[in-house]
This record gives sequence, structure tokens and C-alpha cells, in this order.
Amino acid sequence: MIITKPDLVMGKPSDMRSTGSTKVAAALGTFALLLFLFTQPMAATPSQPRIRVLILDGFSNHDWHQTTALLRGILEPSGLFTVSISTAPPTAASPGWEQWRPNFSHYDVVIQTCNDIGGGPSWPREVRIAFENYVRNGGGVLVFHSGNNAFPDWPAYNQMIGLGWRNKQQGDAITINSSERLLRIPSGQGENTGHDGRSDVVVHRLGDDPIHHGMPRAWKTPTLEIYYYARGPAKRMRVLSYGYDQHTRMNWPLEWTVRFGRGRAYSSTFGHVWKGDVQPPSLRCAGEQTLLLRTLQWLARRPVTVAIPADFPTEAATSIRPEIQIPASAQ
Repeated sequence: MIITKPDLVMGKPSDMRSTGSTKVAAALGTFALLLFLFTQPMAATPSQPRIRVLILDGFSNHDWHQTTALLRGILEPSGLFTVSISTAPPTAASPGWEQWRPNFSHYDVVIQTCNDIGGGPSWPREVRIAFENYVRNGGGVLVFHSGNNAFPDWPAYNQMIGLGWRNKQQGDAITINSSERLLRIPSGQGENTGHDGRSDVVVHRLGDDPIHHGMPRAWKTPTLEIYYYARGPAKRMRVLSYGYDQHTRMNWPLEWTVRFGRGRAYSSTFGHVWKGDVQPPSLRCAGEQTLLLRTLQWLARRPVTVAIPADFPTEAATSIRPEIQIPASAQ
């Protein structure tokens, strides 16, 4: 939020001389109070409804059960969100497949975690069409970590995510040079999408946007995967941050947004939760937790009011919070 200092209404010099130091002190005190109030982040008012979030889960090559539980443990205590879950049956032959029809219109934002790598199903045609229409008509979607790997044969989904885990024939890749200019690598050139081992990575912001406004220009996050040569249409896309990959010795996007119709989509490689991980640092990172809350506000077209906390990481050091408290209903 850009702050404009309120104008001070001062008396004439003769008035100032006659009132003495008491009124001067009072005026300065009032100014200090106004300045303090204007520089505080906006808070949700009691009349402002909570943001309605739907988490889609049910199948993934990652630990989708724990991912959903951890997301709830981050979002619900903030008091900003009402979180619902829609779990897809694991295969098209599973009971309930024909009845699984999420009503996306009931929600402000959808968090998409499903990933069909490893044999998972594509969504039913009716669900795909409803999802496309929801985003195209103004809905918000947060494509969470490996949700970005999903559905390579769904053209609208590829447009929505901009870049995904794809082979090198399935679209362009985007890299960032030393001058922070975006360079497009044509389809067929370079490698298939991949990543090196998880590591602590310095996140570099590009430009300024409502999600990142007020954050440091660079900060360190733990156990991150950097996707090199993520591929896709990469249209109507804005790269928000990037990181340096040791394998390719190049910079690659870490977060990006796409405009799909009137809707907004956000993708990132943050939030890795692998099978067997317990309370992973990737989601206990103060930076990622802050980013998640602010991103959901932006996707819901609300003012981004979540403050940058005192424990936000620096470029030199990560900041890992205590264990996330899992809601009893998610255990």
C-alpha cells in the first residue's frame, strides 16, 4: 500500500506564537498518530465476509492427504478464510466418480492439488468444463506445487497455468537473464522439464505487485524445487519471482500469474510435500506462509492486507516456524 502523508493544517505564525509549545506538541502528536495509523496494514472488518476457499484433492504422486491438512492448518487460524474440501475419487472406476461434481461457483478461490502423474485420472469432462468456465468468468485458482504437473493433454488447463511439468515439445520455456529480462526458449529447444535436488533457495522478486509489495527484494526459502524448462503457452503471463538453478546454471521462474478470460491463476513451485515427509520446512517457512495468505487475498480480488511479519526470512537466512497445528477433523 502506498502511503500519502496527511496534510497538516497549521495556524498562522502569530497564532503559533500565542498558543505556545503546548499546541505545537499536540499538533506533532496528532501527526505522529495519523502517520502510525496510515502505515499499518489494512485489517478485515467484521462486516467483510471470509474468503471462501475450496481445496481440490484426491490423487497425486505427492502426499495429498498431508498437503490438504497442512494447508488447512495455515489458512484456518488466520481467520480470513472458510475452507472446504472436495476429494476426487482416485480412479474413474471408483465409487462416486459419476457423482463428483464440485460447485466452483460457491467459492472465491480454488486451490488445485490434483496431479495425474503416475496413473491418476483426468477429471470428468463435466468438471473440466465447469472449472474452465469458473476461471474464465472471473474465478481465482491457486495451482499448488505438483498441481502444475497435471493434465498435459487439457489445452485450457495448459493456458491457465502458463508453464507446467512438460516435455520439451509441449511449449516454450521462460528463463531470466542477469539483467532480469525474460527470455523465451522455443518449443523443442533445451530440455524436458526437471528439477535438481531440494535445497535452500534465494527468491528474487521481479518488479512489484500487490502480493509481494513490502517484502524484501530477495529472501531465502527452505527445501525448494526449482523447475527448469517448465513448458507451456506462457501467454498473458507475469513472472513474479525467480531462483538460480545449479544444474543448468540459469535463472527460472518460481512464481507466476496468468490471466485466463476474466480470471486469475497463480502457480509456484513452493510447498513440496513428499510421501513420508512430516511437518516439512517447505510449508513451515514464514515466507511461504505469508505468501500463501496474500496470494489468496489477491486471487479473491480482495485488498492484500496480510502484514509482512517480523520473522519474514532474509536473503541470508531462512525462517522456519514451529510445527503446523493440524485441525482435528483433518487427522
